Amino acid sequence: MERQRRQRILDNVSYEQALVELHDLLQILVEPLVEHKDEIKIVPVEKEHQVVLQLYVHNDDMGRVIGRAGKRAQAIRSLIKAKASRVGVRVAVDIVDNIA
Repeated sequence: MERQRRQRILDNVSYEQALVELHDLLQILVEPLVEHKDEIKIVPVEKEHQVVLQLYVHNDDMGRVIGRAGKRAQAIRSLIKAKASRVGVRVAVDIVDNIA
């Protein structure tokens, strides 16, 4: 199934390039929201037919990234999923706080 997913990649983008683009987009979306920009870390983890982008931010920035009632986090996830669907990758975003 992994092979089929990789073959469905749209826009002539390789699987690895698609992950780089998703990583960069997530970085661009999160950077303006946080004070501790140097503590942003994005780790792609492959799990059962999808990639989970684990977003680590400083504890003080969690509220800024998640937003009121989680609306900002949901917006970030929606934008990442929209980009992922264009390049044929199933993706999820988990927001994790750094131990500081």
